Amino acid sequence: MDYLFSIFPQLFDGMEVTFRLFGLTIIGSIPIGIILAFVLCSRSKIFKSMIQIYVWLMRGTPLLLQLIFVFYGLPILGIVFDRFDAALVAFIFNYAAYFAEIFRGGIQSIPNGQYEAARVLRLTYGQTLRKIITPQVVKVTLPSVGNEIINLVKDTSLVYILGLQDVMRIGKVAMERDVSLVPLLGVGILYLLTIAIFTLILRALEKRMNYYR
Repeated sequence: MDYLFSIFPQLFDGMEVTFRLFGLTIIGSIPIGIILAFVLCSRSKIFKSMIQIYVWLMRGTPLLLQLIFVFYGLPILGIVFDRFDAALVAFIFNYAAYFAEIFRGGIQSIPNGQYEAARVLRLTYGQTLRKIITPQVVKVTLPSVGNEIINLVKDTSLVYILGLQDVMRIGKVAMERDVSLVPLLGVGILYLLTIAIFTLILRALEKRMNYYR
């Protein structure tokens, strides 16, 4: 136990990279996912087909492969990112595709009658989105969005492949240095605690959203 507690400061340093990647991915991918969802629900066949191909590519290939392609493959085309930015780009584009499908399902679950009622009430398109559509879409999609957020916490461990000093890489280095699995136990504990916190927050949000029933 003394050894486990002694390496926690090093692991916490790695969590900084993990949380920064997690937060920036959420900030970047959710707005993009919302925009793409509306395109997928639009009548524009050209743009809709383009987004469908993009979603298919992002969901059909492993995130690990996408990380390698962005960091090692794009420089061949003259597009160079540092390690963290490469990871962030891959994560945002990957998760935006998943969020786009989630939000698309939420938007399409809204009955057409509610749009017609909004027209009768002479609500503008913006008012309809803000007061009628958005609250219902958020409530419908929150469980699925929550699952993706939990997956994102765990997927951040993949960035060790790029040499970033995240918690997973630090734990792996400590394991090899000390010939012990205890560092990985510490990594697992930190991931479990992080996911537990986010799970409680998401449950509280779901409970709050019951207001819209």
